[in-house]
Order: sequence, then C-alpha cells, then structure tokens
Amino acid sequence: MNEHPKLEPAEALAARNPIRHPGESKEYRKARQALLVKEYELRRVTEAVAAQRRSLPPGAEVKTYEFEGEHGPTTLADMFGSYDTLIVYSYMFGPQRERPCPMCSSLMAASAPRIGSIRQNVAIAFVARSPIDRLVAAKTDLGMLQLPVFSDLTGDYTRDWVHPEDADVPGLNVFRMDGETVRHFWSGEMTEADPGQDPRSAPEVDPLWHYLDMTPQGRRPDWYPSLAEIG
Repeated sequence: MNEHPKLEPAEALAARNPIRHPGESKEYRKARQALLVKEYELRRVTEAVAAQRRSLPPGAEVKTYEFEGEHGPTTLADMFGSYDTLIVYSYMFGPQRERPCPMCSSLMAASAPRIGSIRQNVAIAFVARSPIDRLVAAKTDLGMLQLPVFSDLTGDYTRDWVHPEDADVPGLNVFRMDGETVRHFWSGEMTEADPGQDPRSAPEVDPLWHYLDMTPQGRRPDWYPSLAEIG
C-alpha cells in the first residue's frame, strides 16, 4: 500500500473551485484563487509537519516529578491515568502574580469545554507555580472548572521543562509512556519572533488567533485578551 500517494498540484485543486460570490470582481476572483492555492499548500504543510512530529525518535527518559493536584499529591506518571500520552501546558501564574496571565487564560478557556473530547484520546494537565488553592480559586473565578490544574510548588518540573531559571513563561510539553518509563515526546521550542510579530508557536493552540487571522485587520498589535472577557 502506498503510504504517500502522489498529490495533485495545489493549483489544480484551486482551479476546480466552484465557489463564486455575488457581485465579486474579476480582480477579486483572481486574487482569491491565488490565495486558495496557498491555503491548499498550507494545509499540506500543516499535515506534513504533524507527520514529521509523529515520526520523532524516542525522547529522553523523564525523571519523577511531584505535584500537588486538586485531590492531593501526584506525580507526572500519575497524570497519565490510563493513557499513554500526556499533554502538559505550563501557564503563567506564579506566586509573584496577583492573577493568572490573560494570554494563557485565553488558551485555557478555549480548551476547557473540550477537555472531555481531549480525554477520549490523551491525558492533559495544566501546571503553574502557585499553590493549588490559588489555582483552583482562579479557574473557578474564570469559569474553567473542567481544567485539571496542578501546582509545581518545588519548581523542579518548571526548571527542567519550561525555563532553567524558573522564569514566568508558558511552556507546552508532550510525554509518552514507554512501558513503565515516561519519555519526552515533543516540546514547543519556537523562542524567536519574526519582525513585527509577537512571539507565537506553531501549531497555534488558541483558536482566538485563527479567527483573527481570517479578518481584514488580522491580529491587532495593540490588543490582547483580558481576564474580564474570559471570566
């Protein structure tokens, strides 16, 4: 069986596009068809990147980390539950912060209603450096009760997998269970932004930005979500 079928050129797919809009000009249709080619190419690049990510060789063996969860002490291995894959999002809500980061909270608010669907496939956890009582109070205040939050009080996990100096920055890590061994699978490692852009990852997890990317004004450089909009 051919696992990599030959794909038609994106131009051919775009050329068969039957969609036309009332009153559109020839200039609009020409430009839209050129954009459609890029959109087909983007979809293919996105899938190719995901496939390349899935083909990564086994990552490093991960040591034991201890956390405080909503139901008491737990370990990274415990977070897997019955799954063999665990997503861990580290968000910016250290003890130096009065309230959690709005940008992190935006991503978490978008994720909260999907926790049940995510857990049909993998385990997921949200980790921050504040005591668990603060994390629970904050997620309750923001209406994100579904989110499984954990406190990294010692900072051991954060220093190893988010920032070596325990900086108040976000981090996204994926781990796999290899028999009885926890192994690292993938982490977000994009640390530099292109000129004129805010730092962002690929893939972009928060759908807010995908919606804005489809609009005429795009992402406003002077706007960020606030906690008032989330809670």
